[in-house]
Amino acid sequence: MAFEGLSDKLDSAFKKLKSKGSLNENDVKEAMREVRLALLEADVSYKVAKDFTARVTEKAIGAKVMESLTPAQMVIKIVNDELTALMGGTQSRLTIAAHPPTVVMMCGLQGSGKTTHSAKIAKRLKAQGHRPLLAACDIYRPAAIKQLQVVGEQAGVPVFEMGATDPVIIAKEAVKLAKDQGYDYVFLDTAGRLHIDEQLMQELKNIKSEVKPHEILLVVDSMLGQDAVNVASTFNEALGIDGLVLTKLDGDTRGGAALSARAVTGKPIKFVGIGEKLDDLDVFHPDRMASRILGMGDVLSLIEKAENTLDEKKAEELERKLRQNRFDLNDLLMQLEEMQKMGSMKDILSMIPGLGKKLKDTDIDESGIDRTKAIIFSMTPKEREKPDIINPSRKRRIAAGCGMQVEDVNRLLSQYKQMQKMFKQMNGKGGKKMRRMMPGGMPGMPGGFKM
Repeated sequence: MAFEGLSDKLDSAFKKLKSKGSLNENDVKEAMREVRLALLEADVSYKVAKDFTARVTEKAIGAKVMESLTPAQMVIKIVNDELTALMGGTQSRLTIAAHPPTVVMMCGLQGSGKTTHSAKIAKRLKAQGHRPLLAACDIYRPAAIKQLQVVGEQAGVPVFEMGATDPVIIAKEAVKLAKDQGYDYVFLDTAGRLHIDEQLMQELKNIKSEVKPHEILLVVDSMLGQDAVNVASTFNEALGIDGLVLTKLDGDTRGGAALSARAVTGKPIKFVGIGEKLDDLDVFHPDRMASRILGMGDVLSLIEKAENTLDEKKAEELERKLRQNRFDLNDLLMQLEEMQKMGSMKDILSMIPGLGKKLKDTDIDESGIDRTKAIIFSMTPKEREKPDIINPSRKRRIAAGCGMQVEDVNRLLSQYKQMQKMFKQMNGKGGKKMRRMMPGGMPGMPGGFKM
């Protein structure tokens, strides 16, 4: 999980502050030394880390903080506010052209994820009712055009290509086609290099000069650490980028690039890639990310993820069945599949305030959902609808069918009965969102999560 190392070290530093009934200037400075070290170990640039802790220290040693009843909490609030400001303060949205189409130029080094993330953003816009178009402007990398066509098809977004024609001409023709056919966004998937060179930059400058994009997004591999900051700085100086897209944020437990890149370039982070699938893309919210870094959870993102991922019709049907106490194993199976769409269970639970720190050393068996589904798939339709008819001989058959033990079947049936009791008790009290997110995601429920 991104920022995991930073989050752990900040938590350690704040524990020392919380253990003190009152704070003095030395306490704050000692804590800030630990915070600065934590930032440096998270791969945040030295200047950014130094400036950050200096600002926090200046605000934290004020009389208002020192004389408050909970000075440690006041210091943590200041750190939270400064982290939010460091990452941009507020969410930064894509520019919208006064006269469509909005032209978005995607640039970055080869292998940073430009092509995939062009499709990811386009797919997200399409789901919001827009008509995006992808343009293949990378004529150098082998199979680059084919890759864009593949991800474009997966995203349900058309791809404009002209083979090995001059990329400037391709970009101009793509914009012309978009105007003629009513596309409201054009994403120019430009060429990259293994390293920055003058030829690449000149080509990008030519495209910018001719097409005049409304938005230039730099796609940066967050796994590059400090090199990512250097790349961002160079592209910004040459092109004047408008925003950043950080990829592979799920694979970087340090996350320093996210903190440094924005601070060094002064440009906002607009999107973050959190996985390989086309749906694994999040809008970047500085305040929510700061909250997660400090172990405070991120309920708003969890709710948005649920609303964007879960099927509303299925949720309404489930609510109806819960009200009528008709929840069966078919419903459980559907809920488990819906939960899997939302991604890693550990990441989902870490968004709940108070659970992030508790989950750090917790064994969450992600394959448990698949085992539970296998047991249900081994049942007959009648057994799924009426689990009470499952006798010992049926249990043996079900266990043999899914390659598990009778004890596993018994455990699932026992948990199912517990869930029935729980839903009966909360019937009419919970709320649609709460009900539809419960199955498979709560401690002790089917899925094999060991809390």
